[in-house]
This record gives sequence, structure tokens and C-alpha cells, in this order.
Amino acid sequence: MSLVVMKFGGSSVADADRIKNVAGRVIATRKAGHRVVVVVSAPGDMTDDLIAMAEKIADNPSGREMDMLLSTGEQVSIALLSMAINHCGVGAVSLTGPQAGIFADHDHTRARITSIRPRKIFDQLKKGRVVIVAGFQGLNPNEDIATLGRGGSDLTAVALAAALKAGVCEIYTDVKGVYTTDPRVVPTAQKIDRISYDEMLELAGAGTQVMQARSIEVGKVYGVDIHVRSSFSEDEGTLITAEVARMEDIVVSGVAFDPKQAKITLRGVADRPGIAARIFGPLAEEGVNVDMIIQSAPTEARNDISFTVARSDGKKAMGVLDRVASDLRAEEVACDDKVAKVSIVGVGMKGHPGVAAKLFKVLAAAGINIDMISTSEIKVACIVGESDGPKAVRLIHKAFDLEKPRAKARAR
Repeated sequence: MSLVVMKFGGSSVADADRIKNVAGRVIATRKAGHRVVVVVSAPGDMTDDLIAMAEKIADNPSGREMDMLLSTGEQVSIALLSMAINHCGVGAVSLTGPQAGIFADHDHTRARITSIRPRKIFDQLKKGRVVIVAGFQGLNPNEDIATLGRGGSDLTAVALAAALKAGVCEIYTDVKGVYTTDPRVVPTAQKIDRISYDEMLELAGAGTQVMQARSIEVGKVYGVDIHVRSSFSEDEGTLITAEVARMEDIVVSGVAFDPKQAKITLRGVADRPGIAARIFGPLAEEGVNVDMIIQSAPTEARNDISFTVARSDGKKAMGVLDRVASDLRAEEVACDDKVAKVSIVGVGMKGHPGVAAKLFKVLAAAGINIDMISTSEIKVACIVGESDGPKAVRLIHKAFDLEKPRAKARAR
């Protein structure tokens, strides 16, 4: 009897009817002969609502108390889903992250999983029960609840699938899988049947919201096949797996779009060793994740340094830089929060020269200015004006023939 891990996001458990729908899917999987572990997120927008409530009460609540608060959302979901499944005559039990044996580090609100000891899960599976685990949380060394950051329920599910040696980790969401780009921006976007871990990692890092990048990393390390599919459809979704065989003409797999970026520039910074460390060290200490970085050629022993962060981290980053700018003797620190990141991703880019040139030509022909460029072996990312972002995505998607339906790819 194989073991399946099924994860359902907040939209899938947003109300009583949707919870009953999830219960039906779980029961069908159980009756098909599988042992089932389910991971759920908080219902609907509950996490955002709890954050908003906390912000009305305190300007800077402690990470420990925020974790205590935010972890309650998932506990609502697991209890209600367990009730729904038991009501249908199938045994089910709900477990918090700590009860399920998920251990995390000290870093409140963005903890990392350190180990999983799933003894209680196995005990309940042996009793023939469906086990429902709260996503997004674990127990830290102080025996306090610690949450795993945005998208942490995906991470919980994939990590549990690895620890339990599950046959597959199914991620249920409100879309039918991974698309060549955001269908809200390009209605002709095509669903991708299979995609490699590396491509999905790049798409997630470039702004695709379907899955959290950390969960893909765990899947790749432990060889967990991840099936992204819809809670509201029986159709097959997208399988994220090892490298996928594809036709020679498929160079770019998808176009990622992140409209919520900010570009920060330090002008006139001294050109000497140690400056970059004095800029990016304090940002890292404050939990600000820096994405793209460019540095101009020095002029009279001074240069400019620009980098991007998530727009939500813009104010925090500027606060850090205001403290260090005088020590660096920077002439100016500026923030432009009206930028977007557009990226193309595809393992086929490795063997096709001229892909970046084609991208730049498409944007130039449309009069779209590029502020910053970043590349990897299978990705080219550009920062453009926020208002130009959707247009850029549509043009790039068409230029690389991503609107055409694809034949199903085979695993190697």
C-alpha cells in the first residue's frame, strides 16, 4: 500500500463547502488503497487577517508571539478537515507540526526545518487513519512553535513526503498546474505537463507564485516527485521531477513575472574592499533577501551599487541603509518601488546561443527600457518599469512561441 502526501492551500479550505470537497478527495484516495497524510494551510485569508490584527495592536510584536498567533490558522483547518472526514465514516486524526515530529531552528517567522521524527504519524497510519498535519509550523529548540515563512505549508508537505518515503507529494491549489506564464496576464498561457526541479526553482525564484522555492529544493535533494494540481478539477496537473526529455525546439519553458519589486541604489560609494560586505551584511541580519545586484565601473574611486528586494522589504532595507550610508559616505540612497521583474526560464537555453539577445531585441522593439539584467545557465531576468511589466510578458511569451499547445513530454 503506497503512501501519498496531499497538501491543500488556503483557498481549498476557505469555507465549509470547500473543506467537505477536500474531505471527499482525501477519502477517494484512501479508498483507492493508499495510506494518506494530508497537510493543510490556514483557511482563506486567515493568516493575512491575523497579521493585520497584530499590526493594529502592536507596532513591532515579537517573533515568538507572531508565531504563536499565526500557527492557529492551520490548527483551525486540521481540526475541521478531520471532523469532515470522520463524519463520512473514515478514521482521521489531526496533528500540529510539533505533534507530527517536525523540528525547526530558532528563527521565528522564517524558521527552517532541522529534522522530522514522524513516530506519531506512523503510529496513526498503522491504525488505518488518515493523518492531517498542520503546515507552516514546527517546534524549535526552546520548545516553542516556530513558523516556516510564506509558503511554509508546501515545505511541510514535501519534507514530510521525503521523511515518510511517500510515492508522490500532491500539491492542490486553485490553478490546474504550472503554466508557461501567469494566465491572468496572458490568457493563452499553456499548462506544462512536466517540468524539471531546476526550471521550477528558477521560475519560483523569479516570481511564479504556484510553489515556494524552498520546497522545490527539498524535493530535488530527496527526489520527491511533486504533482501540482487543482482542488476543483480531476485533471492531471504538472509533475515536477528530475530532468525531462523535450523536443529540440523548446528552448524556453516559461516566463515569470514579479510585479512587486523595489530597486535600491547607493550612489557615489567608495570603491574599496569591504564596502559590499558593509552594505549587504546588515541587510542579511535584518532578514532582507537581496535578489539582483549590479555595480557600475568606478569613476574617481567611487561607484554606484544597485540591487533589488521584494517591495514589501523596501522600507526595512531603506531603514538599514539610512544607518550605514553615512559610514559609507554614500552621496545618495534612493529607492524606486515602481519596478517589476520579468524572466525567461528553460533548460533548453543551455544549448541555444542568442536567447538573451532575442529577449532584449523584443523589449527594445517595444520601447521597454531594461534597468537591470541577471542571468544563470537556464534563466535571464530583467528589471523593467512596473507599468511595462504585463506588456513585456505578453510580447516575450509570444516571441518564444509559448502560446502553442505542447505534446506531452516523457521522463528520461
